[in-house]
Amino acid sequence: MSSNGNVHVILDPTGEQSVAQREKVARLASLEGTTIGLLDTSKPRGDIFLDRLAGQLESRGATIKRYKKPTFTKPAPFDLRQQIATECAAVVEALAD
Repeated sequence: MSSNGNVHVILDPTGEQSVAQREKVARLASLEGTTIGLLDTSKPRGDIFLDRLAGQLESRGATIKRYKKPTFTKPAPFDLRQQIATECAAVVEALAD
């Protein structure tokens, strides 16, 4: 996310032909007791980042659920996105190389 003054611009790498309008989601009040999804995109070393992040989030009281895309070359399958949305309050997607 980049910031331009008070305007936040979300950069979407999916190659959309038109700008998608998305409202900013409210920040979580606390990590204590919150389920956070960690999505491994299947890129090299993304799991290493997520392993370290999981430890940090767990030390702050979050419950972690791990997910993995079948391939980094395509968006996450619809069923996986739906599962994450129903099981988690927030998700972190790892991009690494």
